[in-house]
Amino acid sequence: MRPGSTLVPPNAFIPLAEETGLILPIGQWVLEMACAQIKKWEDSEATRHLQLAINVSARRFHQPDFVEQVLAAVRNAAIDPNKLKLELTESVVLKDADDTIRIMNELDAFGIHFSMDDFGTGYSSLAYLTQLPFKQLKIAQSFVRNLGVRPADAVIVQTIIAMANTLEMAVIAEGVETEEQRAFLEQHGCPLCQGYLFGKPVPVEEFEALLKQD
Repeated sequence: MRPGSTLVPPNAFIPLAEETGLILPIGQWVLEMACAQIKKWEDSEATRHLQLAINVSARRFHQPDFVEQVLAAVRNAAIDPNKLKLELTESVVLKDADDTIRIMNELDAFGIHFSMDDFGTGYSSLAYLTQLPFKQLKIAQSFVRNLGVRPADAVIVQTIIAMANTLEMAVIAEGVETEEQRAFLEQHGCPLCQGYLFGKPVPVEEFEALLKQD
């Protein structure tokens, strides 16, 4: 990041990138940068255990050569494929279910991990959870935000956690902003959380500095 510049949130530019087709080269750049960062982390004792997750759009995921692009990026960087995680929303998964199953199975066989992002906000994908090699479900922020406010959302969150545990998937809550939300999630079997309660998005250099403090 250039000195004096600020981080631009994805929702500020992703829709335009999708509309113009720039999401394809941007997605490729993100993939290559992620693999390069994983390689850097693998070379350090303090960070070699870390995974790195990137979001993948439906348009990019269903490109005919997507599998080849991912495998090439991993091989070119000479990294452990288990360190790379691809986050997919429900709409990506269900755009072309047969194609999704094929792509995910090919990449899973190579060692790539998958996480379902914003679970519960899209179309009903329950029927596919047992067919797809997801390692993790991410509870959508819209449900986490209303914990302690709307009882129905608390029930939904507990149901997602229980389902993930039954399917032997990890589960992580997005958008955790209060200690009360964190305590509720941990009490009900979801100790993994992300959100402003723990910190705002930062450049990788600041992230690595925080790790050294711990």
